[in-house]
Amino acid sequence: MDFLTPTVQKAMWTATLETLQMVLISGAITVVLGLILGILLHVTGKDGLAPVRWMNAILSGIIVNITRSIPFAILMVALIPFAAMLVGTSLGPIAASVSLTIGTVPFFARLVETALRDVSSGKVDAALVMGSTRMQTIRKVMVPEAMPGIIAAITTTVVTLIGYSAMAGLVGGGGLGRMAYTYGYTRYNPEIMIFTIIVIVVLVQVVQVIGDVIARKVDHR
Repeated sequence: MDFLTPTVQKAMWTATLETLQMVLISGAITVVLGLILGILLHVTGKDGLAPVRWMNAILSGIIVNITRSIPFAILMVALIPFAAMLVGTSLGPIAASVSLTIGTVPFFARLVETALRDVSSGKVDAALVMGSTRMQTIRKVMVPEAMPGIIAAITTTVVTLIGYSAMAGLVGGGGLGRMAYTYGYTRYNPEIMIFTIIVIVVLVQVVQVIGDVIARKVDHR
């Protein structure tokens, strides 16, 4: 690998760390906010524990559907001023994490809603009959029963974030996307682009394997 000069090696290592930073920050926030939003989507739905039509319409129709309808590249550019206001800069992994989070929370929330919908209604009804409150039913029955699906949703979301982070690199987010563009595309060095793609593929495969293992361990059905 003659193309991996000391300068390129250092840049590749820095870019990988920046990608991991973006994915970890946005992934952690996405899981927390998306889980809450997904639970609310399910609970306030037509057949949920506490149907609230107007709230579900706002959460589902406006927050989730509209945000998911906007292509991430456009959303990312549109959120640059907001990211700068929030974190004090429009460049770097921290700033890119703002767009990544906003772009993936609705996606993850919809996956969580789907996982909760697959929980047996008989188990939910049994918990309510035994005197459990709605909150206890959510915490002790619905979420644990949906955990394999939620873990799968987290895995899918993290894989999506890795891909999104590459796009974020093109508008100042850094990471492997920026590495591929700066050292590969603009310098007509396809070897670096291919190597960057390989690194991204390896990251995706590692995340997928770990997610599959955890999903099997928490699946007690």
